[in-house]
Amino acid sequence: MKAKINNEISNKNTEEQGHTRVQWIVVVIASLMMFLYGMENGWMSPMTKVLTSDQSPTGYPLSGTELSWVSSVLPLTAVCLVPLYAFITDAYGRKFGVLAVGIPQLICCTLRLFATNTTMLILSRASAGVAASGCFISMPIYVREICQDSIRGATVAFLMLMQNFGLLTMYLMGSYLSYHIILWITITITVLAIGLIIFAPESPAFLAKNEKYDEAAKTLALLRGLEVNHKIIELEINEMRNEELRYKSLPEITFINIFKNKAWRSGFLRALLVNTSQSGNGTFAIMTYGWVILSSSKISIDPDLQTLVVPILMIFGSMVSLVFVQKFGRKVIIVSMQILIAVAMTCMGVVLMLQHSGFSPPGWVLLLSVAISVWAYAAGVVSIFYVIVSEMFSFQVRSKIMGILVSYSWFVSSLQLIVFVPISEMFGMHTMFFIYAGVNVFGGVGALLLMPETKDKTVEEIERILSK
Repeated sequence: MKAKINNEISNKNTEEQGHTRVQWIVVVIASLMMFLYGMENGWMSPMTKVLTSDQSPTGYPLSGTELSWVSSVLPLTAVCLVPLYAFITDAYGRKFGVLAVGIPQLICCTLRLFATNTTMLILSRASAGVAASGCFISMPIYVREICQDSIRGATVAFLMLMQNFGLLTMYLMGSYLSYHIILWITITITVLAIGLIIFAPESPAFLAKNEKYDEAAKTLALLRGLEVNHKIIELEINEMRNEELRYKSLPEITFINIFKNKAWRSGFLRALLVNTSQSGNGTFAIMTYGWVILSSSKISIDPDLQTLVVPILMIFGSMVSLVFVQKFGRKVIIVSMQILIAVAMTCMGVVLMLQHSGFSPPGWVLLLSVAISVWAYAAGVVSIFYVIVSEMFSFQVRSKIMGILVSYSWFVSSLQLIVFVPISEMFGMHTMFFIYAGVNVFGGVGALLLMPETKDKTVEEIERILSK
């Protein structure tokens, strides 16, 4: 049926096909939440020097242990709250799931504004973790279901681009603005994002899932720029109706039933393996402790300016993903980028090991290796992984499976941050980067051997591949 829809679209002239303008407008509005997540993700790097100085909002410098808890509590909280967002997205709507991301982010900024001790800082980061837990559940699902197949890869990749713009914005503000001014700017953007998403449409797939077919057709027509009675709209609504009827004929979809289905089980286990590398490949540690890592380069450039390399190159990487994801496919990009990161992490490990042993290797090698790692991560690891996963599963099980994957991802990310400082202090920072290099090799080989190519394939075609 999907092939029939695609044929109908290809046989129409430009006017009859409608347009994608409304879809992109909705994507931009929704992606403001990812922009805010990027800002939060980058907050620790420029704030580390503030929190460990006499200018700390707590009134005293934070210790290494306190700093580790402030940084790692975000992913730890996200691990626990992912199931809640999976439930919200499935039960109350994709749009409501996106809206629910903004509220805890606003609470986070408010708590941080009045923080006078370490406990309040930890609570604020925990609230940010609540918001973060929903970003990689609600956002990809909402955008995936709002957009037509021809732009779905680009729009999901656009979310990662907005995340990286948020990262750059925070790094810039952290270099030149005060602690409290940064918070007021963040609060303003958060309120704007919440206000705009209220007026965005619900996902047509979710409406169809709840048998609101007339409303789904109207929403789909608005998004596609077509009349409600247009043949393409009718075909897509009929496909949603038939798919929903097919799944209603099956037993209630639970996690046990998901694992009984060969295609779903196979897809989940493959994604879980690659997710291990995507979440624990070291880039999250670079984004969090970028100021500390690049201070080791001993280049006569302000570390604040050096750290700007991270978000700038991640933006360029996201643009590469945005442009080439539809042209070259998903698999070749994610595999090549993981191997490239492995090489860069190895170089970082060698440079830091030589420094640890008393040598003075060129600082630019460390800076270049960091640049390559974050560029490749944005270009082909995090963005492409979520594109693939959002395409592998039908809308009936998508939120449940992504809930498990995202929860696991946050657990690995939190583990990465918890062990980074103590292992670096005990064995040297180079030890962590050699570990990260191995993780990336594992992920690249795993993606090459196990992940299906999802470009231009329907869910039914992908499920047939996974069932073999």
